[in-house]
Amino acid sequence: MELLQSLAHVFVQTLKDIMPIAIVIFGFQLLVIRKRIPNIKKVLFGFFYVLIGLVFFLQGLEQALFPLGKLMATQLTDPAFIYQGLAEIPETIHWQDYMWVYFFAAAIGFSTTIAEPSLIAVAIKAEEVSGGAISVWGLRIAVAIGVAIGISMGTFRIISGTPLHIYIMVGYVIVIIQTFYAPRLIIALAYDSGGVTTSTVTVPLVAALGLGLASTVPGRSTLLDGFGLIAFASLFPIMSVMAYAQITEWRLHRQQKENRKEKRIK
Repeated sequence: MELLQSLAHVFVQTLKDIMPIAIVIFGFQLLVIRKRIPNIKKVLFGFFYVLIGLVFFLQGLEQALFPLGKLMATQLTDPAFIYQGLAEIPETIHWQDYMWVYFFAAAIGFSTTIAEPSLIAVAIKAEEVSGGAISVWGLRIAVAIGVAIGISMGTFRIISGTPLHIYIMVGYVIVIIQTFYAPRLIIALAYDSGGVTTSTVTVPLVAALGLGLASTVPGRSTLLDGFGLIAFASLFPIMSVMAYAQITEWRLHRQQKENRKEKRIK
């Protein structure tokens, strides 16, 4: 009964949330364009599927992903785990002692990004538009590496207590510098890649990890330090995608030079 009541509550809330979308779309179609909606039955069924999918997704977040992220953060920051095997637990814990947290953050960032549906869709379209110059797996792995590095550095920020704005300002300075030297083909896609990573799979686990860390690391505020990991997950993929394009371009130029040398020798 509790599950059914919870699902009903989420259903009502989700219905309220998607109503403005339906009003805008149907309103423009009927009042501005003044044409009937083609395949109205399919469209209505599609909205229904979206509604049901969101309901189960939000329910799953509350029941599994948020508690799981907080549980992992609590276990990995437990002094008994960090100093297992020692006779006495030190009174002060240093940032170097949380190495497993950094590894877990990088691993969860990489794995969730690889599974991100929005990134898969963008990567497929990028390969189609570029005529194969941008590969699906190349882009996905480049973005996933950026997210892994970003979330790992974000957990370091939470544990060390350093200000968020320093990381963000330095990061965007690097992005601006990269923009001048990266191939024009990849710049817009790189900036978009920072947004598509923060979607349905990545955000819940990353947010739960950040809030869990801030609530378990001594001296940290859940409100001030718990948020900000998603900013890292959006920033670092921009760097990694442009770096991927720059490395690919450098290798291509190098291969072309070697081919020219071989032709001259022959």
